[in-house]
Amino acid sequence: MFKLLSKFILTIAGWKVVGEYPYHLRKSIVIMAPHTSMWDFVLGRLGFSVLNVPVKFLIKKEMFTFPIAGLLKAMGGIPVDRGKRNNMVDYVSDLFDKYDDLVVVITPEGTRKYQDHWKKGFWFIAQKAKLPVVLGFLDYKKKEGGVGGLILTPTDDFNADFEIIQDFYRKKSARHPEKFNLSPKTTKE
Repeated sequence: MFKLLSKFILTIAGWKVVGEYPYHLRKSIVIMAPHTSMWDFVLGRLGFSVLNVPVKFLIKKEMFTFPIAGLLKAMGGIPVDRGKRNNMVDYVSDLFDKYDDLVVVITPEGTRKYQDHWKKGFWFIAQKAKLPVVLGFLDYKKKEGGVGGLILTPTDDFNADFEIIQDFYRKKSARHPEKFNLSPKTTKE
């Protein structure tokens, strides 16, 4: 039911879902970019429903308040306390040990505001849990969202892996392009 409703909403809004999630992967990290607007979350979540991918996503714990806390959890939300110094790499990696099937969506920009670098956590999680990274996207110019055909298996060289990721996202248009950054500075922590 939610899949049909999601497809209807996206169609009315003029968006289409492209690509296919690699369903043979029972566990993966999906990175989503660009992330410059709250609409990215709405469109992305609807898109994953259309693709029939039961994703989990990390979201700041402050969002889990009445009346939307229950809805966020039902949609796959995992509250994250960004104020504490906690090891999110270990926390998320450990989640994959608890489930037979788990797809976690991470926005490496970390926020909708302009960032001079992407966070590397997604890469460290994938490396530690020995998971592939699937590239999810939104393209506001084309009004398309979905997953790319590329599945990245992290190597020991973040910079080389990140070059591949950058090449993919350079062709995507953000809702607020001035907030989207893929500069060489993105490789720092």
